[in-house]
Amino acid sequence: MTSVKPQFTWKTVILPVIGIAAFTAYLYLFQVDIPEIIATVQRADPLLYFTAALMVFADVFLYAMAWRSLLSFLSVKLSIVKAYLYTWYGTFMDIIIPAESVSGEISRLYLIVRERGNDVSGKVVASLVAHRLISMGMGVSSLLTGIFMLMAEAPLDSFVFNLSTLLITITLLFTVLLILICIKENWTLKIIDWVIGIVERASRGKWRPTKIRENAVKLAGMFHSSIKAYGNAPKIVAVAITLSTLSWIAYLALCQLVFLALDIQVSWSIILVTQSIVAAVKAIPLGIPFEVGLPEITMTSLYVALGIPFSISATATILTRILAVWLKFFAGFTAQQWIEIKVMRKQLNCKKP
Repeated sequence: MTSVKPQFTWKTVILPVIGIAAFTAYLYLFQVDIPEIIATVQRADPLLYFTAALMVFADVFLYAMAWRSLLSFLSVKLSIVKAYLYTWYGTFMDIIIPAESVSGEISRLYLIVRERGNDVSGKVVASLVAHRLISMGMGVSSLLTGIFMLMAEAPLDSFVFNLSTLLITITLLFTVLLILICIKENWTLKIIDWVIGIVERASRGKWRPTKIRENAVKLAGMFHSSIKAYGNAPKIVAVAITLSTLSWIAYLALCQLVFLALDIQVSWSIILVTQSIVAAVKAIPLGIPFEVGLPEITMTSLYVALGIPFSISATATILTRILAVWLKFFAGFTAQQWIEIKVMRKQLNCKKP
């Protein structure tokens, strides 16, 4: 399998810089008092903000354990520490690669296949797809719950309602499509033939990847049998759903703790809707570069639309994103370096006479 080890190029740096510049321009256009934001940040309660930072690690840990439970059921054993480190590795890849909605999952697949070989690849893909389906289902449920909570409290802003409806529709369409691919093995085989056909036509018949097709068909068979196994194991799926839910709650708690650190009381429904919308956009597998810049603009706009003053919305967004992006970036980078250094050491030891 081709390595997906991150390569730092000018694009790695320029995309976050563009995102930060876009958010700064956004604040400037709306005449936000930047010195006031800085002053508000300085008054934040450090203990509550530190607690919010701890929620980042709890969120990733619970997310990793949900995936590990699905993986273990398929007899692909992964220690708790490795599952946690591999998830951090994937999180790091999510941040630095524009197609972040799938790059983290590809990274985790790569790490396990590099260690165990291609014989487990179909099972790993099945665990990742099942985990993605759980996350998408939770996203729709969270957004619907938040919308109903907001409507019970006050008239809902039309922008928020329309955006939520659009995202729920798109997420459901992708979910249904993914489920159909999971249950219809002939669809998968047709996709394999279609891709290989394109390659053959592009090479004008000079390259006939027969061996690749055989491996792909074998992987597809393993994938579909694993998905069927999940269908006959509701307890395992329930465990993964519970752990994923706890992971999501930890992230929502992070967002609420940021507001509490600023001594601001915010309804849980506002946090639930805002974060569900941001998560829904990131989860749509279209390769949208939605990690720095756009999320900040989206979060701030939603908070304002839901009645929070602009300066407070911008401040809370900045403090939240410092933890949700930059703390995750450095923690993920550390995990990635640790994993790759261990692999390099192992390779060097093997070469010694």
